[in-house]
Amino acid sequence: MIFFAEWCKQSAMERTVSPNLDIYKGMALIADPIHQYAFFTVPQDSTLKETTEKDLIDSPWMQRLRRIYQLQSARWVYPAAEHTRFQHSLGTMHIAGEFARHLYPSLCEVCSDVPSLNYIEELMRIAGLLHDVGHGPYGHFFDEHYLSKWGLTHEVIGQQIILKKLGNIISHIRRSPSGAFADGEILDPRQAAYLIKMPEAWDKKQPRWLQLLCQLFSGIYTVDNLDYVQRDAYMTGFSLDMVDIPRLRYYTFFTAEGVTLHQSGMSAMRRFLNARLNLYSNVYFHRTTRALDLHLQEIFHDTMTVLFPGNPLKNLDAYQHCDEWSLFNEVQSWLTEKDETKRKLAREWKKLYDRKVKWKMSFSTEISVAQIHRGTGFAQAKDYEKKIREYLPVKLKNILFRVDLATQDPRPLNPMAESGKRINIFNPVTGFTSPEQLEEIFRFIPARVMHFRVFALNHDYDEALSRAAEKALGAQETITPTNV
Repeated sequence: MIFFAEWCKQSAMERTVSPNLDIYKGMALIADPIHQYAFFTVPQDSTLKETTEKDLIDSPWMQRLRRIYQLQSARWVYPAAEHTRFQHSLGTMHIAGEFARHLYPSLCEVCSDVPSLNYIEELMRIAGLLHDVGHGPYGHFFDEHYLSKWGLTHEVIGQQIILKKLGNIISHIRRSPSGAFADGEILDPRQAAYLIKMPEAWDKKQPRWLQLLCQLFSGIYTVDNLDYVQRDAYMTGFSLDMVDIPRLRYYTFFTAEGVTLHQSGMSAMRRFLNARLNLYSNVYFHRTTRALDLHLQEIFHDTMTVLFPGNPLKNLDAYQHCDEWSLFNEVQSWLTEKDETKRKLAREWKKLYDRKVKWKMSFSTEISVAQIHRGTGFAQAKDYEKKIREYLPVKLKNILFRVDLATQDPRPLNPMAESGKRINIFNPVTGFTSPEQLEEIFRFIPARVMHFRVFALNHDYDEALSRAAEKALGAQETITPTNV
């Protein structure tokens, strides 16, 4: 051993050591505010005929996500929340890879036909990277108010993009950040497409190990929501102290029953679920966010019908250019159109972009699933609007108002029965694995909370609307009215 003082006396020539620079070949770093640094694969040698994660990241389909914001309307409420689906997808890829490496040994114990570690790692990373590739402008709003017209979701479109547009790149990837696949292994785009969509039922065509991995994309805590909860909290200014991904990952493993959490990880899961609950309440369902969404509902479908008529699956090439930037540029040009329909839509979009909030909150409350079950039995916004109007004074019967129902599910309604979202808990004392301890975790976390709000064009009738809403709900003792 050469001590530092002696080393300093040596000449530069004597101290020269040839470093092994091979570790840097084929790899690059992404600087990220949440994960600090994340790896991704790049070509090792220009002479090699290989595709890498860089090819997927740089594809027009992934770059398109730079032009779709992660928080559809909440970014107009939280000034710093300008992050995109692209950033979130890179973060999800990183988390997916970390979970894959950690879970691989237990996956092999449960299933005998599991591919190599590097294959599983890369499959998970690609599915994480591409899980949102099918999103349209305004994210889930696009699903609910446009894609639903054809019975589609962004996951269905994403699957087709993976299979028809990115499949060739995926099938020619031969390594993960950890190294090359085993001899003869070829990455299957169909497996990546399968992972990004919650299965409707058990698919006997898929191997058991792939079914188990699917739980990491559609369970209670997933590689998707573990990134966006942290990222959205950070970009909106909320604390991240309640989210402890390393601990949650460390205590997660596979058993024959599926995803299993060691009892020592229960506190980490509880903190995560509470963080997600608070994020929904304070960010996604913020009163101004929902007010903007009400305005957006009035114009979104008609706008998309003009911009993108027809089933997106029948014209994927055109869908590649369907993003929020193109939407903004197009509707801006409509202000001078001869077509009155386009001009009217453009004026409403301008109000949104100028943040002129059309709807003002007159009443607000939160209702648990138990209260809904004990209630009046009507659950649609239009039904509540009709009932509220009945309780308004005669002279106010025709005032314009809207009921907004924002329902959040921080956990499954019945975690014991929903196998796709069920997490088994391992008790180290008894040595048994069972989902029953979920009931202890969920005791103080509501199964479903509905944010019930009434919006009007101004605050002139707040008192009357609040009284009518209380009567319509039939639960005056549980309601705290507010117009703040």
